[in-house]
Amino acid sequence: MKALKYLLPLSLALVLAGCQSKVEYRDATEVETVDISFGSTDLQAVATKMVDSMLTTPSVTALTAQDRPILFVDRITNKTSEHIDTESITDTISTRLLRSGQFRFIDMTKVDAVRKQLDFQNSAGMVDPSQAIQFGRQVGAQYMLYGNLSSIVKQDGSTKDVYYKMTMRLMDLESGLIEWADEKELRKQKSKSFLGR
Repeated sequence: MKALKYLLPLSLALVLAGCQSKVEYRDATEVETVDISFGSTDLQAVATKMVDSMLTTPSVTALTAQDRPILFVDRITNKTSEHIDTESITDTISTRLLRSGQFRFIDMTKVDAVRKQLDFQNSAGMVDPSQAIQFGRQVGAQYMLYGNLSSIVKQDGSTKDVYYKMTMRLMDLESGLIEWADEKELRKQKSKSFLGR
């Protein structure tokens, strides 16, 4: 009985010690292969491919040779069966394009916030009218960048295959012409082992 009294707490301590988790920092650009879902490596691959393709295409090179066109980036549409943070993909592409120094941007996600601020400056009576930014002074976008992410999922027994395709286009808003388009394909496959992992 005395042995059982000491054995139970010792067993519990060993079980709890085995359940501890470990957290560590990793390289954000390192290939992650936790599962078959769309992940950080995939996001970086599609963003890099799209930005590099767009900046080196002759039609875009001609557009940016003498000017920094104003660009509006629409949120990437998720046409997959997964929950994918397409805003993060959109942000990464926008940031890389802005850092290239070849484009200027209009952030359409903040139009309502800007409108509220301008309304406050011009109507609230709390801002010196000579210091208030006037309505109707902003510039409009000349081009719109948009795209979608789609997937095809197939499963055969213990093997699951996911094909992703990211498609993007750059449209001239005045003419409606597509100045650039490209796509990036990814394919991931997972096979379960004999032990089911």
